[in-house]
Formats: sequence, C-alpha cells, structure tokens
Amino acid sequence: MVEDLLALALSDPGAAEARARQVTAVSSDPHDRSTAHQALGIALRDQGRLEPALEELRAALVWARRGGDSGRLADVHATYGGTLVIAGRSRSGLRQLDRAVRVAPTPMTLLRRGIALLLVGRHRESEADLVAALDGFRAVHEPVGEARAQHNLGYLALTAGRVDDAERHTTAAAELFARSGLEVEALLARQNLGEIAYARGDLPRALAVYAEVAREYDVLGQELRDIRPHLATARCQAYLAAGLVAEAAAVVDAELAVPDTNAVDRATLQMRGAQARLDGAEPELALVLGYAARDAFRKHDDSWYETRARLVLVRASARLGRGGRRTAGEAVRVADLLDAERADEAPVALIVASRIADADRRPALLARAAAYRTRRTDLVRASGWLAHGLERELSGDRGGVLRACGRGLAALDDHRRLLGSTELRALATGHGTELAALALRHAADQPRSLLRWSERWRSTALAQAPVTPGGRPVVESLVALRDVTRRLSEARVEGEPTEDLEKERSRLERVVRAEHHQVAGRADETPAIDVDELVGRVGDGTLVELVDVDGVLHVLLVHRGRVRRYVAGTSADALALAESARFLLRRSARGRPYAPGDLGTRLEQVLLGDAARLLPEGPVVVAPTARLHGVPWALLPVLAGRPFGVVPSAAQWLRARDARPRHDGGVALLAGPGLGTGGAEVPVLARRHPDAVHLTGEAATVDAALSALDGARLAHVAAHGRFRADSPLFSALDMADGPLTVHDLERLTAAPHRVVLSACESGVLAPVGADELLGLASALFALGSAGLVCSVAEVNDVATAELMVDLHAHLDRGADPATALHALRQGAEGDVAAATAAAFVSLGV
Repeated sequence: MVEDLLALALSDPGAAEARARQVTAVSSDPHDRSTAHQALGIALRDQGRLEPALEELRAALVWARRGGDSGRLADVHATYGGTLVIAGRSRSGLRQLDRAVRVAPTPMTLLRRGIALLLVGRHRESEADLVAALDGFRAVHEPVGEARAQHNLGYLALTAGRVDDAERHTTAAAELFARSGLEVEALLARQNLGEIAYARGDLPRALAVYAEVAREYDVLGQELRDIRPHLATARCQAYLAAGLVAEAAAVVDAELAVPDTNAVDRATLQMRGAQARLDGAEPELALVLGYAARDAFRKHDDSWYETRARLVLVRASARLGRGGRRTAGEAVRVADLLDAERADEAPVALIVASRIADADRRPALLARAAAYRTRRTDLVRASGWLAHGLERELSGDRGGVLRACGRGLAALDDHRRLLGSTELRALATGHGTELAALALRHAADQPRSLLRWSERWRSTALAQAPVTPGGRPVVESLVALRDVTRRLSEARVEGEPTEDLEKERSRLERVVRAEHHQVAGRADETPAIDVDELVGRVGDGTLVELVDVDGVLHVLLVHRGRVRRYVAGTSADALALAESARFLLRRSARGRPYAPGDLGTRLEQVLLGDAARLLPEGPVVVAPTARLHGVPWALLPVLAGRPFGVVPSAAQWLRARDARPRHDGGVALLAGPGLGTGGAEVPVLARRHPDAVHLTGEAATVDAALSALDGARLAHVAAHGRFRADSPLFSALDMADGPLTVHDLERLTAAPHRVVLSACESGVLAPVGADELLGLASALFALGSAGLVCSVAEVNDVATAELMVDLHAHLDRGADPATALHALRQGAEGDVAAATAAAFVSLGV
C-alpha cells in the first residue's frame, strides 16, 4: 500500500526509494503521487542526499495541492520544513513547519516541528510540541508515533541535564520501537541510553553500549548515513572523557571522510574533532575545525551547539596565548551563556574566562564556576572545586586552597572507581592535573604537607588490583592477537611479507583495548596515606621522593622522623640527561666502551641537588616522578656505592614491605624463544632449584608461564621483552606461542612475590595521566608483587646471563634485590659487565 511508504522510508530507506519510484512511474493519483514523492524525500534525506530530497518534497507539495487534502498538504509541509532545517536553512524550514501546524495541528506535524526546534536549540518550544505530540499519539493508540515522541523527549531531557527523565523517556522509546519491529530506531534509542550512561559518569557502560550498537549497525548492512555521525560524536565525547584522545580523533576523522554527510552532522563532527585536537595538544587544528563548526551552526541558527563551538575556539585561542581583549570578551560572553543554561561545560568556560579577562572580573567568574562543585557528575564537580581553589588562592587562603583541591580529587576518585580498565584508571588522573599542581604549589614550602600532597595523586592506579583477575576465560581476541603476533615474528625472520599480518595485529589490539575499556569498576576505596606513619616506618632508613612543582624538582628526604626539602634542577633538564645516560648504556651493550665521564655527576646534581651531599649512609629508597622512572639511577655517584631501590610512590613501598610470599609458593624459571644465549642462566638456576617449575622451548607457552608465575615465591623470566610506549598494556615478554602481555598478567589470581626479568628494558614504564605508570612492572605491582629486578636500558645478552647467575646466588643467601645488585655493581669487571650492572634496578623491595 502507498500509505506504508512513509513508515518504510524511516525504517528502510533503500527499499522505500525503490517502491516509491515505481509509484511515481505509473500513478497519476495526487494522493499517491504526493505520498510517494514525500517518501522519496525522506529516504533520500536519510541517505544524506539532501538536494535531491528537497526536489522530491517540492514535487510532493505540488501533488498535495492538486489533491486538495489539507491534512496531506500539511504533512508534506512538515516533512519539507524538517528537511530544510537539516539542510541548514532553519528559518525557511521553521516557516514551513509553522504553516503545517496552523493548517493541521496533528500529533505528526507537532512531532516534526518539535524535532526541528530541538535541532536548532529552541528547547522550551520543542518540549511543548513533543509533549503535545506524545499525548496525541497516546490518545489514538499510535505506538510508533509515541515512541518517536518519547525518544526525542529523552534527548531533549539529556541536553538539559535531566538524566532520570532522559532515561525514562528513552527506555520507553526503545521498548516501543522493538515491539513495533523498527530495528534501526530501536538501536538509535539504545545508542542514546549509552549517552545517558555517559552523562551519569558510567564510561564503561557507555563504551559497551556504543560498541554493541556499532556491531548491530554493521549486521543490518545499511548505510545509515543519518545515524552513524551521531554514534561517532557520542563515542568521541566518551573517549575524550576517558582520556583516549587518539581514539576520539580517529572516530571523528573516519566519519568526516564519508561523502555527503549533512551540514548539521558535519558541523557536530567538526566540533567534537576540534575538542579532540585541543585535548591532543593541537590547538591550531582545533581552531580550523572549530571555526568551521561555529560558522555552520550559526548559518543553521543552532545557538546551543554554536555556543559550544565558540567555547572550543576560546580555549584553543587561550592555549595559543591569544588572550587579547577580543578573546577575553568572547570568553566571558560564552561563559555567561553556558552558565545561564547551567550547562556541564559552564565551570570550564568560567575558569577559562577568569584567566584571560580583566583582573577585577576574575573573583566573580571563579565564584560562579565554584557553584558547580555540588553537581552530581564527578567531572563537573571536580571542575567546580578547582574553581573554588583558584578563588581561595586569590584571597590568600592557603588552607582553603588545599581543602578545595582535596574535595576535587575526591570527586575524581569517585569517577575512577567506576572504571575497571587499568588504562582508563591511569588516564583518568589526567583530569586532576590542575588540582594536583595547585595543591603542590601551595604545599611546597612545608615538607610534610608537600609529601602528603605528592602521594595524594601519584601512582593511584597501582593501589587497585585489576577488577577481574584470575579465573576468567581468555577472551578470543587476546588469543587471536597472540597467534598473529607470533606469526608476524616468524614472517619477519623468514623475510616473508608482513603487511597483512601487521594490519590484523593492529585491528586485534583495538578490539582487545575496547573490550578492556568496557570493564566496570568496583566501589573499593583506597585509604589515604598517613604521612606520620610513613615517616615512622622509614625509621633509620632513607626515603627520597622527587616532586615536580611547576617544572622544578623538589627533593624530599625522609630519615629518622624528619622530612627535609631541597630544590634541585628542572624536570626538562633531568629528562634530557636521562636520555643521554640510556644512550650510553645502549652503546655499551653493543660493545662500545663504557665511559660515563661526568654524566652521572651532572645527572645527580639536576635530580638531587644539595640533597645528594646530605644523604645519610646506608640503603636508600627513591620515589621519582612518573616521567623520571626510567633514569639509570646506578650512574649517580651517591647511589652507585650503596644498595638502593626505586618505587613509584611511598605508598607502593609500604604495600611492598607488607607483602608476604604465599606459604606454598615455589620457584618458577622460564626461558622464552630466540635468545642469543638461549637463556643460558636458566639451566644453571634449575640445577640450584631442583623443585622449581622449569619451562623452556615449546613448553614455555603463555598459559604455562602464567600457571607457573601464579603465586610463585620467586620467578625468573629470561625472554625477549618489548616495551610499547604507544600502548603500554601490550608491552610483552615473548613466549613459545606468542607474547605474554600486561593483559595476560592481569589474569593472575596471585602475584609472584619477587620477579627477575632479564629482558632489555623490562623495567621501562610509560608515564600516563597525571603521575601514573603503565607497563609490565606496574601490572605486577598492582597485583601485589613486592619487588622486581629489571632493566631500564638495552643490555648485553651474554653479560646479562652471567649477571643473573650471580644475582640469584646473592638472593639464595638471603640478600634483598637492592643489596644483591649493589654487590654485582661493585664486582663488575670490564665495560660491558659494568654497563649491564648499571642498567638493572631493583623496583620495590
């Protein structure tokens, strides 16, 4: 029937287009022709072909006038008006819709005008039309119309921040669509439930919903051009909140590359892309995308989205140092608009405005931003507390600043507890960077306070064990990734083509990461460190903690109940010297002379300053910042002659000291494939430990290795290691059947108590978020390992095998790892042996 064409155009545009063209080819009936042209217009519009759609709708108007049916004519006017709005001709479109409602105020014409008003940001008028449409559809028992009204009311409530109303309307819409057999619209409603989960701060749930909806879109096999941009923008927003900037940019770029995307969707994608570029430290590109989005929204008369595009432009301009009078005025205007809406973006806008507006306006702007510190959403609440801290700073209220920072970081703790992914928990700390920096700045002149605040936002991800360790089945994607990586390594050795395997590995890595990101968190609370207890437990030992305060290193020296502070060099200088030191060790591992000269002394001065000469005798524990974790600490003269260990944080040192080996834990000795020495130390160690689990050759598979490592008292792994700075959780040790990654380690039910990793750079960790670390070593710490011996630079295979045998001899005699490594450094003979010993470090205890 011709009447079915309009419903078919919404559910299956391709099929509707084919049937409608058949009608226009043979029928001369005005009613049928107007309906067929209208269906063609809807189908073409929803395929992104706007100009042909408008031509068909104009033809529909002509045939409807010929038929003399005012209701039919009003319905076509409504569709035509809505399509004009989508095409960016908002004023003309709304005139058509007003005409339709005047002639025939039916539930359908009210729904269409309500949707158009929603698109252009006139929310109050939109809500009135949508509520009236909902009542009308219910009165005539029209479930599809009711579902569409509910769906749009849900979206409107979401934009207004009424999350409970949004969920109620959208859930009802999804159920009605599903019962009516409208798969695509049911999926779109479920997608919006993902946006509602995001608005609640439940990122894992949002990401899971988006992934599920994307898979089902693919199964349907339709182009769905009118829906995919919406999914891309929603995913981009969630990725940015999760700190996944590269993923956010990629999902938007892929959709922008699709031709014939309608003007509104393209503008929205450009705005989200600009936000991604801004977060990714590309403010120039953010400006390009932001201007394009703002101009499109302005042309479209969409003030709601235009305001948000203007916010991106203000932030990008401020980031580039273009904070003149014009930018300051625009910043205040944008902040006023968002504050009037009580929008979630308002506190950020007000803080940005306060930084570039006239000084006399700053207190009032910050006070308005601080009002958002009671919001339900964790990230918005944290921004409000940041504003309150900055406001207290203006008043010279140091205590008020620190209290505000504490409350803001507590809000972010609530946000992180919702995340099960180790990567997302670490990245989430980036949201607290400004709060932590503000607190450190105001605590810097009081050593104990500085120690407390340094520990408050350092290596927090290590304090939480993986959410679902042990016992869970290995996901298929991880098994497939392992196999592809093994085959890729073999192809490289054989000189065979690798392009297809590399593409498949990249695809599977994306799948594994996405699955990991969807894991929900637990409500476990991490107890705050008690600084007085920490100082007491250090006792006669020495703890040295490095703190970056506005780019300058402050050295906290804890010893015999006292905390003293010294100012050293800059983090930038320390990083440059550390890279030179690793280069020296890399050359020496390859047979070049080991000649550090004064490099160690210069490194010591920039890292420790005057604290170096005041360091008490005896063992030392060093807690560097995340970015300085990979320093070859043994090159520092003040550390070279004593035992020392390195820890991510003082809190982790306390946890490591309290860790105890499992009573039934044994020794695990593992040798992976392809080693230059064949893992020569492992057979020697196996003879010393006849009861050890000894895996080598084909027996050293990932699953067998994990079984051996689980709960071991001592584990030694001789295997090639690969550190992945681009994706630290794919850092791996090569086993017989493929890589043993961090994702695999997180499946352990009990951590090995102590682990020796003889691979090159096995101790290198990636700094992420505010002051977090990710990599093989951090995964073991998070699981509960007390200590690791690993390298922070390239090492020589032969020298390493000899070093490992001697290391275990010291461990077997009861020495701790730091003391054992000190003895090895003291006894090293020759350049290669000395460089190899200097590259290894004791992490933990």
